[in-house]
Amino acid sequence: MKYNLSEVNEVIKNRRSISPEKYSGRKVHREIVENILTNATWAPNHGMTQPWRFKVFMDEGMKKLADFLPELYKSFSGDDFSEKKYEKIKNRCETLSVMVMICVEPGENPRIPEIEEIEAVACGVQNMYLTCTAYGIGGFWSSPKFVYTREMADFLNLSEKGQCLGIFYMGYPEDEWPTSHRKPLEYVSEWITE
Repeated sequence: MKYNLSEVNEVIKNRRSISPEKYSGRKVHREIVENILTNATWAPNHGMTQPWRFKVFMDEGMKKLADFLPELYKSFSGDDFSEKKYEKIKNRCETLSVMVMICVEPGENPRIPEIEEIEAVACGVQNMYLTCTAYGIGGFWSSPKFVYTREMADFLNLSEKGQCLGIFYMGYPEDEWPTSHRKPLEYVSEWITE
């Protein structure tokens, strides 16, 4: 075997979505974020289009996000506006050390549908999750409806075809690493052998 499969299995099985409210105040350093994002770029993608784009907010950049993101939510939500959600978004921007906007810039090859570009970005996010897990860092991919707006794409300087697919939060968990479970394989697979 080329790699230690039991370690690979453990990283995959221990991957969790850990919400930002469960992070400690410990800072995630730039070098770690760079490694996490580099691993994301090794995801499979049809035609080597490499459609992922990462807009990383840290340090003073978090203040820009704190000014923009809650207001975007407010303008987008209309009658569904929640002061509690507004404050939650603002608080995340003010207390976390890093937030990454997950984006897609579809390639120019007309034979590659946009959905495949989005799927490639999702594979990249899984690589981010696995790398975070290896570091003991919690990750959380959030995709509230307002991130899909043109206002968000413009704020992130994306092209006309570019789109934000969500926010990836990172932070060291304050408590124990959470556990989880999955349905056994026989519940989610069908084997066609004839």
